[in-house]
Amino acid sequence: MRKILGIIGIVVATSLLSGVYAQTKSKYAHVNSADLMKVMPGVDSAQKVIQDYAKQLEDEAKTMYAEYEKKIADFQEKQPTMSLSLQETKKKELMDLENRIRSFEEQAQSELQAKQEELLKPLIDKAKEAIAAVAKENGYSYVFDSSLGVLLYSDPADDILELVKKKLGITK
Repeated sequence: MRKILGIIGIVVATSLLSGVYAQTKSKYAHVNSADLMKVMPGVDSAQKVIQDYAKQLEDEAKTMYAEYEKKIADFQEKQPTMSLSLQETKKKELMDLENRIRSFEEQAQSELQAKQEELLKPLIDKAKEAIAAVAKENGYSYVFDSSLGVLLYSDPADDILELVKKKLGITK
């Protein structure tokens, strides 16, 4: 019985010690990815292309709204002199135009998101690769993104933003 208790004691002690060892082996760091993206080369030009594209879509939408408003004003002005069948036809035209505008807005939003992903994804992937490389080079097991606000405490010494910027060749 003593032998069994002794073996169980050794197993428990070994487990506890290996657990403590495993905990001390992990190394944690954090980086503010929002700050990193602000200084990444190519972000400014990508943002400019996205803004120009958004402006183009907005201008198209404004043109559609102007056409819609003009048709409504025209309908309201001429409605008293229109026959009932012509009124119904004009109302249907207005509803069709409303549906086209709504459809355009949804499509424009999707296209803008696709453009953002197309232009920013390579930059985000490059940042992720640099973060992973810095983490591996410096022995970090985990790197948290402090820009997401999920980090409750961090030692400033473990902020690897400067190391990642150096890895990417950013001097700002």
